[in-house]
Amino acid sequence: MQSRTTSQAFSVPGALEALQTLATAVDKAAREAGVPQTTIDLVSLRASQINGCAVCLDMHARAAARRGITAQQLATLAAWRAAPNFDEAERAVLALTEAGTRLADRGDAVPDDLYDAVAKHFDAQGMAVIVASIASINTWNRLNVITGQVAGEWTAQYAS
Repeated sequence: MQSRTTSQAFSVPGALEALQTLATAVDKAAREAGVPQTTIDLVSLRASQINGCAVCLDMHARAAARRGITAQQLATLAAWRAAPNFDEAERAVLALTEAGTRLADRGDAVPDDLYDAVAKHFDAQGMAVIVASIASINTWNRLNVITGQVAGEWTAQYAS
């Protein structure tokens, strides 16, 4: 397998730095807001599954496993609704992630009930972190999928 081209994140001056700054800000805000890193990992993994981004799946699965996401959670994430491996807050975040990733799939892209279900578990800062995480991973997914980036051992260096 070979990528179509170098990812635009690496080619457009300042793009990679801007995306990394966003990721760093979201990670810091998550810690400050008390949003578990494993919740952010689930966001990254589920959006990447939906978008078919092997690079992000590889990278985030490595990081998630190191941070405490169980093998059962990794194995059943694509079918999270039918798996007992996720708590109520994680389920709410996964539903919001799916809606925020599939914006064009329904008229009311992100219904109030999905947003409100997450808000039961997180304050305004936590909600901002989760929404920014969904937006950020979708950006990375689109850059990688459109340019045909190929997963591999090289992603291990970014799996922090």
